[in-house]
Amino acid sequence: MKHAISLLGLSWALWLSACAPWAPAAPSAVSAPAAQAAPPQLAVPVSAAARQALAPTGVLRVGVYPGSPTALVIHPQTGERAGVTLALGQLMGEQLGVPVQVIEFARVAEILEALKRGQVDMTFTNASPARARDVDFTRALVQLELGLLLPPQSRVSRFAQADQAGLRVGVSQGSSSQGVLTQEFKLTQVVPVASLDVAQQMLRNGQLDAFATNKGILFEMREKLPGFTVSDDRWGLENLAIAVPQGREAGQAFLAAFADQVTRSGRLAVMAERAGLRGLAKAD
Repeated sequence: MKHAISLLGLSWALWLSACAPWAPAAPSAVSAPAAQAAPPQLAVPVSAAARQALAPTGVLRVGVYPGSPTALVIHPQTGERAGVTLALGQLMGEQLGVPVQVIEFARVAEILEALKRGQVDMTFTNASPARARDVDFTRALVQLELGLLLPPQSRVSRFAQADQAGLRVGVSQGSSSQGVLTQEFKLTQVVPVASLDVAQQMLRNGQLDAFATNKGILFEMREKLPGFTVSDDRWGLENLAIAVPQGREAGQAFLAAFADQVTRSGRLAVMAERAGLRGLAKAD
């Protein structure tokens, strides 16, 4: 099951760069371009009580799942690992002064269950009202559009056309998309899928007619599915935030300050760009 192993305030220029195909920066190109100053270092005040609350085992356990730039992506040629959750967790551990353990899950629903059980200390995910009943969130840091991944010659091009008899739309099992679309669709069959790799296989084999999630994931999937397209419209928005288990109130002041500094400093924008995150919400 697991293996231990509009950015709100992001610039228009970063949104444009997000439209390019994903290619995490090579190690020699990790630094910001010469014309730009490197983001300043963070200095988040941390008390012993906050450190104990947020990393009670002495290690910050970070939950990720593969296939999403918001969590973890792996370059197929170089094996380089990137992802907003991965980078946020590493930086948060640095600010807390504790080592980081990255724990990989098949899908986000498993991370949320691990957070509820206190087996993971943080992740970065959609802060939906339903999830907020089980875990605590910072303010939203990234806003992503929700869309559809469609095969060649699809009879659907926009979400408004997607509620049809005989249509099969895949969603990640246990995701917020599953909850919303199960209520939204009257005719279309919503198909929960165990992982993004399985979803790609089902799309390739014609077992799904579309896949629905945030566009950051959809654009990443499209790179592995030639001829597939991401719908231009959106059927909703995801508001991504840092998530921690409930009951860690002593760490809330640190989390709020960390979220503020990581956005204001530009560090979060750099993380998103390195991960190839696309699908950032456009202004209406």
